[in-house]
Amino acid sequence: MRVARLHELNLPVAEARRLQSELASRVQTGPPLDLDRVRFVAGADVSTGDEMAYATVAVLRFPELEVVEVRGAGAPLSFPYVPGLLAFREIPSVAEALSRIETPVDAVIFDAQGLAHPRRLGLASHLGLFLDVPSVGCAKSRLTGRFEEPDRKKGSATDLVDRGEVVGRVVRTRDGVSPVFVSVGNRIDLQSAVDLVLACCTRYRLPEPTRQAHNAANRLRRAGGNQESLF
Repeated sequence: MRVARLHELNLPVAEARRLQSELASRVQTGPPLDLDRVRFVAGADVSTGDEMAYATVAVLRFPELEVVEVRGAGAPLSFPYVPGLLAFREIPSVAEALSRIETPVDAVIFDAQGLAHPRRLGLASHLGLFLDVPSVGCAKSRLTGRFEEPDRKKGSATDLVDRGEVVGRVVRTRDGVSPVFVSVGNRIDLQSAVDLVLACCTRYRLPEPTRQAHNAANRLRRAGGNQESLF
């Protein structure tokens, strides 16, 4: 997968915040994604240790959700842990794992925030700016905003609102389970992002691409980052 050349990541905290605000203005909240034309969906996740980040990308055939490729990469954690700036710690490993993917991916779901971020630039939006395919954020917990609990039936959703702006949707992916927090990464609209996440959910709470990536990231961390292909 093509990942455009990234900006400098080892920045002072104040400069990193300023850059986030600048990059957020470049995020595209559209166009809609035609799911009938999607053939391969990737999921990306990161597992961190004390000094390293281990990222994996799992590519699944869509709509069958069969795994066709899994790649991983490790990178040192050179940026400090600062809430709201986690992308600066994780992008090096995720970008490297994405660049190793050979399958022609049509969309990427990140186990991370997109626009549902205080400065509207979570990892799915930040890194999504450097990809040539749509990106979606699908996080397990809320980072910012307020919402009403959706109905307990699968597919129920409510708006996630921050400072008067709808920044995502809170989506029930299975009956009675805790919802996930879906937001635009880049080059996709919010309804398409929700539709893609729901279409990728089987019997688990998380969409299958990020669930597979999460499991592979843990395997890569236990292996000390010595495996590029995990499939």
